[in-house]
Amino acid sequence: MAVDLGFIERCEDWRLESRFFPSKVGGKPAWLDLKCIPDEIELRCEYCKEPCIFLCQVYAPYEDNENAFHRTIFIFVCKKSECSRSNENGNVKVFRSQLARVNEFYPPEPPVEQNDWRNDICVDQWVKTCYICGILAPRHCSKCKSVYYCCRAHQIYDWKHGHKECCDATRKITKCNKLLFPEYEIIIEQEDVEDENNANDVSKEEEEINKYETMLQEGETGTLQHEDVQNELLSMANETEDETFSKFRSIIDKYPDQILRYNRGGDVLYISAENKIDKVPKCSECNGERQFEFQIMPQLLNFLELENTLKCIDWGILAVYTCVKSCVPKNGYIVEYIWKQDINLDDTS
Repeated sequence: MAVDLGFIERCEDWRLESRFFPSKVGGKPAWLDLKCIPDEIELRCEYCKEPCIFLCQVYAPYEDNENAFHRTIFIFVCKKSECSRSNENGNVKVFRSQLARVNEFYPPEPPVEQNDWRNDICVDQWVKTCYICGILAPRHCSKCKSVYYCCRAHQIYDWKHGHKECCDATRKITKCNKLLFPEYEIIIEQEDVEDENNANDVSKEEEEINKYETMLQEGETGTLQHEDVQNELLSMANETEDETFSKFRSIIDKYPDQILRYNRGGDVLYISAENKIDKVPKCSECNGERQFEFQIMPQLLNFLELENTLKCIDWGILAVYTCVKSCVPKNGYIVEYIWKQDINLDDTS
């Protein structure tokens, strides 16, 4: 099965708005369902209890499902380094939203790629969103009553980072929201089959090593006593002590800037032989099975402009599993399953 790879590019801000069904990283989420968006409670980090911040979204419609003509997967992550615990997923959240072609938010015809096309299609026409992070905002500034927030933590953050100076509604101060990640468009390209096949080189090396070890046990290495051949095989053995990590490196080295691998119904490209996914919970909406859909790669961390790279969020891979049937959410968005696998230091030795 061909794998689609995601790469990031800068683009005009308007191209990343909901009306154009974008795949994107950073900024605020470009919601699909514009009315029933998640709130602070649904997005709460299991460790610090503050809302996770939008990381990325992938537009992934089901061609054979009329109820998923439009379909987007949203991923959120807690930015606190202390909440990024090894091989635990309590600091990441994933949601799925989908719509039929005929719906109350978007016209049935494809969007026109122009800045002035249908500017009326936006989430603020339906609900109030947090000025800081873009999720549902049930509260507002008690003084100016014009700026909305999802929680007290984000209201305090905004007060300290500019709102105190511009709370008077007669003036505005443009400021940079450092709580959000930098914004990019995700561009999808198909992985070359030839390159994918080349990834089997690790398995071929492993096969040769096994043959050599068998010959050693049976005393049949007379024809392989040349020192250069033995050294080469021993070197191969050392390089494949962790076959999983070696395979991971050999595949991503073909496209080192890939930040996403989309392979619905396929297999996860694990980064380590340890802490693989044991059991995927069933869909919370229909109790049906879930399948692997895509994974976020560690290369994305290089583009997030993290302030302190020595102490920050981290992951090996983020593997997303979604309902096989892509059942229709009752309230706009449904929680799906995401697994965070980290790399052990021993894996890179």
